[in-house]
Amino acid sequence: MRALFKFLIISVLITGLVAACSTDQTVQTDNIRHQIARTYGSDSFNQIEVIEYTFNVQIGNKHIQRSWIWWPQVEQVEFKNDAGQESMMYNRLELGQNPPQNVKQIDAWFINDNYWLLFPIHLAWDQQATVEDTGHQDLPMGQGSAKCIVVSYPKTGGYTAGDIYELFVDENHLLTQWVYRRGGSATPTRITSWEDNRRLGPLTVSLDHRGDDGKFRVWFTNVAVKLSGSFEKIEAE
Repeated sequence: MRALFKFLIISVLITGLVAACSTDQTVQTDNIRHQIARTYGSDSFNQIEVIEYTFNVQIGNKHIQRSWIWWPQVEQVEFKNDAGQESMMYNRLELGQNPPQNVKQIDAWFINDNYWLLFPIHLAWDQQATVEDTGHQDLPMGQGSAKCIVVSYPKTGGYTAGDIYELFVDENHLLTQWVYRRGGSATPTRITSWEDNRRLGPLTVSLDHRGDDGKFRVWFTNVAVKLSGSFEKIEAE
């Protein structure tokens, strides 16, 4: 009986230690998630009434350009294509389960382009994504190392099903590079830099992303915000 009693005490202690370690790990990853998001202005995002930007991507000799105006507090979106010939306004809250195919395609573009601009802030919003701090790792491009944060999205639902991002952040919680793995692929889908950091009202944004092969680049132009209660447009500087 005494041996059984000792066994039960040890089991309870071990279970408690495991639970405590698990809780500590959750708190730690939650902290790093929000530290990165706050560095880019997540706590002030509710001040943003309108944000506009033009997304540019160069893939080899092909250049694609899409312009957006987004009212985030009401989820209204205006889209213009690179030639300015196609324009559409829609509300993301009204898409429903089966939106028209053209609206679905434009919304997928919107999410893609928006994540390139505001991914660090999405970390605070996307609670369904798991975040893991893997410590310092070698940079995927160039020399040196940085803290690596792995962000994994659920395997079903949304436009980012199963996608994994490895974020390399500096001591100020700013992204310097990332690795994107579509659907969790073992082979990286895209490796790019995060550079040209600018102030955008209360936000910080990275306006330039260059690939490791010299053939891919994403950059933003015409970036500005308007704050709630103000008529002034603030451009990235």
